[in-house]
Amino acid sequence: MVFKEFTAEQLKHIIEGKNAYERIPMIYDFWTPAERLGKDEARAVELMEVYPCDAQFIQICMPDVSDAPADDPEYKWLYREQKKQESASYDAQILIEDWEELDEIIAHFPDPKYPGIFKEKGKEDSRYKVACWWYCFFERLWSLRGMENALTDFYFYPDEVHRLFQKLTNFYMQVMERAKNELNADAIFTSDDIGTQTGPFFSEKIFVEFFKPYYKQLFDKAHSLDMHFWLHSCGNIELFLPHFIEIGLDVIHPIQKYTMEEARIAKLYGDKICIWAGFDVQKTIPFGTGDEVREEVRFMIDTYARKNGRFMLACGNRITSDCSIDSFEALLGESYDYGNEKMKNLVHAEEV
Repeated sequence: MVFKEFTAEQLKHIIEGKNAYERIPMIYDFWTPAERLGKDEARAVELMEVYPCDAQFIQICMPDVSDAPADDPEYKWLYREQKKQESASYDAQILIEDWEELDEIIAHFPDPKYPGIFKEKGKEDSRYKVACWWYCFFERLWSLRGMENALTDFYFYPDEVHRLFQKLTNFYMQVMERAKNELNADAIFTSDDIGTQTGPFFSEKIFVEFFKPYYKQLFDKAHSLDMHFWLHSCGNIELFLPHFIEIGLDVIHPIQKYTMEEARIAKLYGDKICIWAGFDVQKTIPFGTGDEVREEVRFMIDTYARKNGRFMLACGNRITSDCSIDSFEALLGESYDYGNEKMKNLVHAEEV
């Protein structure tokens, strides 16, 4: 038996809190590449073909930091040749050593009209379509300046950060227009990990000054194109959630377990923003039993489910190779079965 998926129109209603329908949306495939299951890859593929995935994702080919595609040697963030530092970790690579070259970087910014920006157009079905890229503002900043520099640039080079963020914003908005016109996308998804396991990377003041204005431009642009905006942000970002809601973010992922109190987040914000809740990939998926996986699924559903929608299910991040096929099957099965049961109970309680 293959379960029916929601249409784009139905998922829009759920995201906007207008209707919950008969079950909770499941959007796991994006976070659960079957090859991560190793020898059980074929079984994982079978399971994902049976259970619904209520949205499809189309990757946007954004510029790399310093490597350009063969058909456009200028389609990269850094205009000059730059070898990566072999001894430095990924977040310690310093590719822009001096902000004095910002004028040259901006003058040679990649062209958002690059023909190869969409490698695929997506499947022709009725599902909700999400165009996605990784690394928005903070992640792009530290990928160019290194984490340590990025965190001090707000204080020592504020004007330069603003100039870079506005240039990125302009680029992103042109890409968003293309996603709507060429893909007929229903949403934009991007990432910006601005939280750690215990708190945010920076203060609320820094967020309001350096991030909020540029996020707002992106959210407003999406809405002007009749699209939603989805954001993935790992870690504890509770301090910033009211700001995201104020400026119109539609979907937040994942409300990472062990970083925030899920029940508190659901109570404060569950009726104001759609929560694409992420299943625990740190402990439960790699180390838990099937029963423990089912218990965690039920906890998530009981915590976030609402009679008017604004809740979808996913993993908190990509599953790792230590996820067992039993846990994976328990995750999908319980999400569907208990999610179905929960929504029926909520609808019945409303009718009574």
